[in-house]
Amino acid sequence: MKTADTASVFETNLPARLDRLPWGRFHGLVVVALGVTWLLDGLEVTLAGAVASALRTSPSLHFDNTEIGLAGSAYIVGAVCGALGFGWLTDRLGRRRLFFITLAVYLLATAATAFSWSFASFMIFRLLTGAGIGGEYAAINSTIQEFTPARVRGWADLSINGTFWVGAGIGAAGSLVLLDPHLLPADWGWRACFFIGAILALIILPMRRWIPESPRWLLTHGRHDEARAIVAAIEARFREAGHALDDVKTKPLRLHARTHTPLRVVLHAIFVRHRRRALVGLSLMTAQAFFYNAIFFTYALVLTEFYRVPGGDVGLYLLPFALGNFLGPLVLGRLFDVVGRRVMIAATYGLSGVLLTASGYLFAHGWLTVTMQTAAWTVIFFFASAAASSAYLTVSESFPLEIRALAIAVFYAFGTGLGGIVGPAFFGRLIDTHRPEAVFTGYLVGSALMVAAAVVAAIWGVDAERRPLERVAAPLSAVDGE
Repeated sequence: MKTADTASVFETNLPARLDRLPWGRFHGLVVVALGVTWLLDGLEVTLAGAVASALRTSPSLHFDNTEIGLAGSAYIVGAVCGALGFGWLTDRLGRRRLFFITLAVYLLATAATAFSWSFASFMIFRLLTGAGIGGEYAAINSTIQEFTPARVRGWADLSINGTFWVGAGIGAAGSLVLLDPHLLPADWGWRACFFIGAILALIILPMRRWIPESPRWLLTHGRHDEARAIVAAIEARFREAGHALDDVKTKPLRLHARTHTPLRVVLHAIFVRHRRRALVGLSLMTAQAFFYNAIFFTYALVLTEFYRVPGGDVGLYLLPFALGNFLGPLVLGRLFDVVGRRVMIAATYGLSGVLLTASGYLFAHGWLTVTMQTAAWTVIFFFASAAASSAYLTVSESFPLEIRALAIAVFYAFGTGLGGIVGPAFFGRLIDTHRPEAVFTGYLVGSALMVAAAVVAAIWGVDAERRPLERVAAPLSAVDGE
């Protein structure tokens, strides 16, 4: 007679069957329906910068630079809280259920932002918008990782993350039109901008019905039959499209089914069993969060304060910047699968820091025109965008399946909390000094963090390229030390 423990152990090759699939229409659907999260975040961050001038001149709000910086920080605080709360629920209740909830929270909150009547109401709605996006990151990144074949996981993940800048471009273009005083009154234009995200979310929401629950998540929760049915259905799509699927020859996984993973086990796995990976993840997330949020949230303020760019024209300068950021992960993404994770992560982080120091020095001495400044930032963030995307790739593939969503949330929260909340407020105060050399000091801090993260990744990074997730980090439920 089998004991209860023995009876709950089962063998499966479902993860290997998912990894051996060719890239197809199904993966494209996953990218569109789930990857839109990055697009929406890019849209929100861009709007926060693009409408900064309009918020200062709004007849009903009259924000100053410090309040604009604080509003940016509120969005990040919401993202941190949303990531932690929804991340825990994603591992507990499933990927599919949560990516519907988080998108709905975002949709309602960003629409509500358009009706803000005071600084307090604007802060609350921005915080809730951030909570929806933060929760999306935990649910979406874990789902995408678990469906993407191992051999292209790096390129796919970086390319999806790069769509942040498609959203940034949409936000910039939309602001150019909607902030035109000849089209809409001064207090209506910025409100109309926030409806862009709500409309996009409303379009994407029904598309997510086509995405099944992650078979890998189902396996770790003892729902093997459901997982097997989903994988068989996906394989059937490929066979109907004319693809011949090879037999799986790798050794099956032996897993111990469990309903949930206790929190003490989660914390032990992240901070004790995988503490070196935790250090790498924290370093990468903190550096990129400060680098991006500190600079990008105040991008419009630099243009208007130091280069006298009219508030309605800020979006024009954001478009080439967004293009460079989008092309970086798209062009460099293949190298993360071919050259390797550690080399590419260290190179992109280090180069970003060095280039920002150089351009910041030129800015502090007044040697750059607004066109030259935009060109410099476009080149810098071509590399920085790939670096930032690789941070999410690293934390989402470096930890066991059972805690993947929460691990993403924890490092997003720690990194964003340390680098993202402080950054915008810090830079807002530097800009209020009206001294370029003070802003340059902030750039040096961001550069130092990026170079330090590059060193950490080079020494302790994980060589995860082209390896199945279960080989990168064995599931906590694996039997016999697999």
